[in-house]
Amino acid sequence: MRRLGLTNQNCFLRNSLLSLMLLGFSLQEKRLCQEIVDLEKDSGFKLRILAQNYPDTPGLAIKDFWQVDDRTIVFVADPTFGNIINFNIGASVDLDVPRSFWSRLAGKYGNMFYWKEKGEDSSIEAAVAAISHCLREPVGPNNCSEVM
Repeated sequence: MRRLGLTNQNCFLRNSLLSLMLLGFSLQEKRLCQEIVDLEKDSGFKLRILAQNYPDTPGLAIKDFWQVDDRTIVFVADPTFGNIINFNIGASVDLDVPRSFWSRLAGKYGNMFYWKEKGEDSSIEAAVAAISHCLREPVGPNNCSEVM
């Protein structure tokens, strides 16, 4: 059985950093884009956000579209399966950020109770803020130990 949308580039919106189908406000999109640009400039890590609703997904097409590499974090927000937040982490990111950070982040802001109460857009914004905070911490044994 073939999954739909595995390489559907038509799912991308106009923005090269975000593909947001959930956020309805251009102000939120503008804030997120600025945060992503600043984060990449400050840390060298690329954060890309894909908000989708399975099966309407671009799937593997994002690798080429966003030029995903070892320093890229692909943040997938999809309310289809309960926890809205999932990540695909590049190898270099994985060396600097403890794996437990991503599961704690998804557990805090991606759980169904949080995003149904606060909204999907708030869940995405809070997670981006936490990622930004984490990636700006000095690398060491205690970096990213708290999810802000």
